[in-house]
Amino acid sequence: MRAGRVLLPPGQRRITGFPRFGIGGRPPVTAPEPAIEITGAGMETFELPLSALADLPRRQVKADFHCVAGWTATGLRWEGVAFADLFDLVIEPRLPAGVTITHVAFGGLDGFRSIDTVEDALQPDVLVAEHLDDVPLDGDHGAPVRLLSPQQYGFVSTKHLCRIELHTTRPRERYHPKRRIQAGLQLVKPHPRARVRFEERHRYLPGRAVRPLYHLLIPLFRRINARSAGRAGR
Repeated sequence: MRAGRVLLPPGQRRITGFPRFGIGGRPPVTAPEPAIEITGAGMETFELPLSALADLPRRQVKADFHCVAGWTATGLRWEGVAFADLFDLVIEPRLPAGVTITHVAFGGLDGFRSIDTVEDALQPDVLVAEHLDDVPLDGDHGAPVRLLSPQQYGFVSTKHLCRIELHTTRPRERYHPKRRIQAGLQLVKPHPRARVRFEERHRYLPGRAVRPLYHLLIPLFRRINARSAGRAGR
């Protein structure tokens, strides 16, 4: 391998910078005192103010960001709280005795919702991230906090994190409250693990088989998000 060359996972293409990709629209408005609602698994629902994250251990992660469409932004520096620490120190003590969590759903202020196995969510590099490249997250990248799961495709890393749901079985696949977006995501059939090293893009089809289609979608996604950014700036 040549010096300075970045070795990418199967089917990924390196891009310059870290553009905003998502489901379109303006970044959502953040409450004056933002919090994460934590619920499910027979536990009494409670809200964790984002200010309380300052009391938890801090972690920095340098990691690439891999979009399922096939692009990769490399060398990003993230900082926040490890989800494993949040789970161990804040969530688990509130769970009823004998309850075993198998899945976690992460909801964002933009309506998007991802579902993860607890095994993947508790990996040491999974963060509730507050900073990117040494500055607070902006609206394009998930302010005020977002999930970051570097070993999985980007659709797991919910932006504008505002809700954590705990489940004892895999929950219903509700990705977004808007029917059009939900139908589109159901059609794509995201893989339930979405691990980049195994190229788990599609639930039923091998990653190599769907690469060409996903690569064709990259310019479309760029145009959609560029238009959304333009509207947001008006």
